[in-house]
Amino acid sequence: MGQKILTAFLGILAVIAVFPVFFVVIGSFMGQAELKELLLPVLEGTKGYASWKLLPQYPTLRSYIELLLDTPEFFVMFWNSVKITAGVLLGQLLVGVPAAWGFARFRFPGRKVLFTVYVALMMMPFQVMMLSNYLILDKLALLDTLAGIILPAAFSTFPVFIMYRFFMGIPEALLESARLDGAGELQMFFRIGIPLGSPGIISAMVLGFLEYWNLIEQPMAFLKTKELWPLSLFLPNIQMEKAGLAFAASVAVLLPALLVFLAGQDYLEQGIISTAVKE
Repeated sequence: MGQKILTAFLGILAVIAVFPVFFVVIGSFMGQAELKELLLPVLEGTKGYASWKLLPQYPTLRSYIELLLDTPEFFVMFWNSVKITAGVLLGQLLVGVPAAWGFARFRFPGRKVLFTVYVALMMMPFQVMMLSNYLILDKLALLDTLAGIILPAAFSTFPVFIMYRFFMGIPEALLESARLDGAGELQMFFRIGIPLGSPGIISAMVLGFLEYWNLIEQPMAFLKTKELWPLSLFLPNIQMEKAGLAFAASVAVLLPALLVFLAGQDYLEQGIISTAVKE
């Protein structure tokens, strides 16, 4: 009986959590007239309450056609998001993986202090670092460029923290055996560390994709040219009278993140579990 009650409770919570996504998907198939009728108090600021339907009365693909065929700025911002996300993840692979391996497998003076600094930086919100980042990017002439968004994020400490936990889990006996067989540090890194630490690397990349695909604050602070904006800034600039276009664009933004999440869900769960394990 208790198990059934718990299952029902969790099911209700799941439905509540999924409802906003369902709301957006249904709205993307509604016509503008139907949306205006349902959301009139919101769209025009009149008195009353907005209403909603579980299914559109007259389903249509008009919003998607307008988005994909008549909105060229959508594709410009889409590719900007691809460039930013791909650049950040590539940078985190090149910087974060060796850094995590170094923290996990090498014993050097100040290691724990330096790693503590890494964790402290990870917990600082963007607002704390925004001014210093802005001044540095200004000195490097990287303001209003995609590189100004990519480079700071490539040195993020969070993926190092996640990958570090997986590298720490590699048995020392295995590495000692490799050393006895004549393997060097680079060989152990590429042939043992990366294969055995791949779940941590993948989980860090999945989390990174979900974060930087939906990046808002950094582009708003560092990008002035609209042609450089990512897709996350496309939605807030859609006018209220084009609610259907906003719903369709929301689905288009959500879909890549959803696919990446589903593909890397198992690795993501391992990464979340590993962060809860004390050293």
